[in-house]
Order: sequence, then C-alpha cells, then structure tokens
Amino acid sequence: MARYDNYTNKEMQAVTIGKQIKDGQVVIVGTGLPLIGAALAKRVYAPNCYLIMESGLMDAAPIEVPRSVGDNRLGAHVAVQWTNARFVGFEYNEWLHDKQRIIAFIGGAQIDPYGNVNSTVIGDYNHPTTRFTGSGGANGIATYVNTIIMMQHEKRRFIEKVDYITSPGWMDGPGGRERAGLPGNVGPKMVVTDKGILKFDEETKKMYLAGYYPSSSPEDVLENTGFDIDVSKAEKLEEPTEDIIKLIREEIDPGEAFIKIPRE
Repeated sequence: MARYDNYTNKEMQAVTIGKQIKDGQVVIVGTGLPLIGAALAKRVYAPNCYLIMESGLMDAAPIEVPRSVGDNRLGAHVAVQWTNARFVGFEYNEWLHDKQRIIAFIGGAQIDPYGNVNSTVIGDYNHPTTRFTGSGGANGIATYVNTIIMMQHEKRRFIEKVDYITSPGWMDGPGGRERAGLPGNVGPKMVVTDKGILKFDEETKKMYLAGYYPSSSPEDVLENTGFDIDVSKAEKLEEPTEDIIKLIREEIDPGEAFIKIPRE
C-alpha cells in the first residue's frame, strides 16, 4: 500500500511554493519545481490565480505537470496561446497597471544577501570557470515584477557577492534599484530553498530566515549560508498533509518528472 507520510524535501519545497501564490495573482512560471508548486496552487491554494509561461501560454491549468514551459500538456486548458512578444507586452502592461498583482519565479547558480541572482558565469566574465545559459527572460522579469527565487541552499550558492548580476535584486540595499535606473517598488519578495523560506527586511533589504522545514533548523541554514544572516525571526513551517502529497504523486507528477518518490 502506498505511503504518503514520507514526504521528501523537494515535495516540501513544492508545497511551500504553492502556498506563496495568492488568489487572483498573475504568476509567471518556469520549468521544474515551480511548475509543480503552481499546479498545486491552482488545484488547492489559489484556484483563481492565472499561470502564464514565457512560451506565450496564458491562464494555464495543467492536469499533469509539464516537462517544460513549451510542453503540449500545458495547452489542454489554456485560455490563450500568444507569441513570446505578446507575453512580454502583457507582463509590462500588467506591471504598469497593478505592480503587486504579478509574481514570477526565477532561479540561478548564485545569490547574495540582497537577492541579486547570477545565472551567467562562475568566475571572471571573460575567462569563466563555468558559463551557464544566461538570463533567458529572467533579467526582464526581475527588472519589472516582484519575484520569488528558487535555490538549493548551499554555501557555494549563497555568497557575499555574486560573480555576475544576471537578475537584479535589491542591488546594494535601500535605494539600490533606483540608483541603477530600475523600478524601486518591485523586487525579490522571498527565496524558497530546500531548507526553508528567506525574506528581505523592509528597511535594510537584506535577506533573513523567515521559516525552516521540519527537516532543517536555523543552525542548518547558518551552516549552509556563505554570509551573515538573521535567523532570530524564523518559525518552523507546517508539514504537508498526506492528501497533498498524494495529489502530487498521483495526479500532478505521476511520472516523477521532477520529484522522485521514495521507495523502501
């Protein structure tokens, strides 16, 4: 008989993502765990949210998690299929009219205390140790809308200064976005990792630990963060219910595209 009380950290992360999406929000979703979290939000936490993809698919309601933002499974209940250019125009128009309604998920290889994300290079830009695929749409998204950043929580990723700013966060602190010519009233809202949720202080714009998973602890977060971080306000997050884990495993991601089911 299948068990649903043995949830994994990735499932906890996906559930945490889903809970951050609010009813009525327009949500820009990328590949991976955000797709599972967004599908879960549409089913359970925020049925009236609107999921949109960089591929131009608008108001998606996937029955089963797609493998990418261009997967045909997204088209089953999609409201509109636009070109990428129309998607960008919609994003910008939505930002102009209601800056707080739209939220986007982005990720990267490095992040600093102010939520600046690097997905371009490790090391010197002209002579890098590693070169990644770069921005895609992430720079434009991080410039104009509020973001939720997805990261694996490791000291080599959470560092004092990123090697390259691909997607701008709060830059160097209060007023940093404005000094860089960016809109100052939008930016990173939180970081969801495999250890918990990190948010940004309203005054200093620095990252702090807001919540940790039952499988983690404030000490675990401190040990795996490459800069000083405030953990004094952290609260233990609620475990997902067995019904939610069953929904992920049997309906949203039955093919284990992004989350492997633990087997005894």
